[in-house]
Amino acid sequence: MEQPTPEIPSPLDWSKWPGILTKAVSAAAVVLLAGMAFYHNSIENWLARYLVGYMFCLSIGLGGLFLVLAHHLFDANWSVPIRRINEHLACLLPWMAVFWIPIGIWAPDLYAWMDIVDHPDHALAAKQSPLPLFTLPGFYISSALCFIIWWYIPNQLRRLSLEQDKTGAADCTFQMRKFAFLGIFLFAFSLTLAALMWMKGLQHAWFSTMYGVYYFAASVWTTIVTVYMIVLLLHRQGNLKDVITGNQYYYLGTLFLAFTVFYSYIHFSQYFIIWNGNVPEETFWYAQREAGAWKGVCYLLIFGHFFIPFLALLRIDRKLNFNWMTGLFVWALCMHFVDMYFNIIPVVNEVGEVSFPLIELASVIVIGGVLAMIFRKNFNSHPPYPQRDPRMAECLGVYIQPLSEQTEKAAEGAK
Repeated sequence: MEQPTPEIPSPLDWSKWPGILTKAVSAAAVVLLAGMAFYHNSIENWLARYLVGYMFCLSIGLGGLFLVLAHHLFDANWSVPIRRINEHLACLLPWMAVFWIPIGIWAPDLYAWMDIVDHPDHALAAKQSPLPLFTLPGFYISSALCFIIWWYIPNQLRRLSLEQDKTGAADCTFQMRKFAFLGIFLFAFSLTLAALMWMKGLQHAWFSTMYGVYYFAASVWTTIVTVYMIVLLLHRQGNLKDVITGNQYYYLGTLFLAFTVFYSYIHFSQYFIIWNGNVPEETFWYAQREAGAWKGVCYLLIFGHFFIPFLALLRIDRKLNFNWMTGLFVWALCMHFVDMYFNIIPVVNEVGEVSFPLIELASVIVIGGVLAMIFRKNFNSHPPYPQRDPRMAECLGVYIQPLSEQTEKAAEGAK
């Protein structure tokens, strides 16, 4: 059903924002360096906190890549005007290789299995052999493979998209569909590999066959509402005023609601299977995260990551209420941050201890701020939306008469 275009608030004054962002990134960088000096005798503590911010920001790029792939795979028309935004988000992924450098340098200090892989009498021997993945070469090779995939697929899709802006060739659409067919498998493989190696690998003895899907669901959930806000801001500035209707906001809100349920289903299923199995090498992960102050974090995720956004989006008109969605956007970012904190920090904190996430927040600001600058530069360097995509007219509800019909009418007129 066609959704009415809601009234867009007045444009914002962006003149001061770049300076504010630069100052925020600089201040957060100082906090990160100070934290590194504070934890110089236990660098794994600093690195785990940095990893929270890294995985948080990585998820936005991965979510953007998935939305581009889904657009081409389903041959969607409503998402054509916002596809360029998702393409730019996906093309931030190669830059994450730069921010991965500290993880690569100090990985042996953080990942315990790197030190015990040569000692079969250790608890790691209780599992099947970790070779060849859980080895030092396996860690770095798999990480490099992820970044190669994240560089190749997004850049090829954006290259073809920009080429179509110039030529208008339908062949570009067909090629993007072929890349999406290949890319969805590589996306699933690389996201799962990264989640297993960089997050689940922190506690190598823990089993979960759903962890990759869990991180995927959280990533896309966060990205959808982020794209909603980016579209709103650009719409207010006039960059997308000619192509955005109520449909884009409505469908993004609907997807956000769908992934709210999907994420909760995956997380509950993982917990229920482990609880029902009652195997010590699986249950210890949750037992550690239910001890002491962490129990409050558990309840925050249950209510904040599911019940609040679920109930907030049940009414159809809420998806077109910008004040309402802005509040949900801020709330979703906070919940995703808590989710990453919940997954990583218990590894380095004392059992039951929850510390204030100063370094974690600083890493989000530094990485996210730099990525925001790169996104803004890329957006300003290219057309704001696909200029000659064949589905744009259908998206806007404009009927373009096929050439065959024009020829037939001309022939009838001649008679």
